[in-house]
Formats: sequence, structure tokens, C-alpha cells
Amino acid sequence: KDGKKHGQGTFTNPDGYIYTGEWKDGKTNGRGTETFPDRDKYVGKFKNGKKHGQGTLTSFGGFRYVGKFKNGKKHGLGTFTWSDGGKYEGEWEDGKFHGQGTFTFSDGNKGVGSFRGNKPWNITIYDKDGNISWKMVKGVRVEK
Repeated sequence: KDGKKHGQGTFTNPDGYIYTGEWKDGKTNGRGTETFPDRDKYVGKFKNGKKHGQGTLTSFGGFRYVGKFKNGKKHGLGTFTWSDGGKYEGEWEDGKFHGQGTFTFSDGNKGVGSFRGNKPWNITIYDKDGNISWKMVKGVRVEK
């Protein structure tokens, strides 16, 4: 439309990047799928050329994020799972763990509470049997 991508379509770049989905005024907009040269993949919503809304980002290296995006960054509720089984479930802001959440370590221990800027702020760490191991208060570790 007016010389810009608009509507449903597929764009393939020689470097291996592929986008299949909706376009508006030359930008990805609506539902679509991005496949990157490193074989990472995003399936979800776009707005003005950026990931925006509900989506799933899967890495060829093994991580997976399912949740909300805003202006291309993880933002809102989401779950990030690492290839070793570790997982963060909770709130995100500007691409970082921020707000209430649960961090489950690959050994089964859990940190539950609030996070700020990808760091634990006020959390309680539980062992795999549910016993309190230690706490983090205002970003400082304290023993139980």
C-alpha cells in the first residue's frame, strides 16, 4: 500500500532472517513469526515493528520465554525457562525481572518474592522440601 508492506506477507532476508505475518505501513504489526539467522524464533504479536503483546521467544540454545512484550522487551507477566531447567515466573519491566515472582533453580530450590532490575530484592529462598534456607531483604542476604 503506497509502496510499503501492508497486509499479510513473508519477508526473507539473505542472512536467514524470515518474517511471516501481518504488516502495516511497512512495519510488522499484528500476529507474526520471526525466525532469526541463529535459529531463534518468536511467535506472537507485533506493533510498529516491535514485539508487543503476548508472544513466545524460543532460543536454539535452549531458553524459552512465554509472556508479554512491550516495545520489543519483556514487560508484564511472563515465564523464562533456561535449558538447565531453571525458571523465573513473574513480572517483568523493560526486559528485566522486576516485581513479584518466583525463581526456581535447576536443583529445585526456589526464591519467592520481589525482584528489581534482574536482582532479588525481598525474597525468601526455600529448599526443595519447602524449608526456608535464607532471605534477601532490600537486596542484602540475611540468614534465617
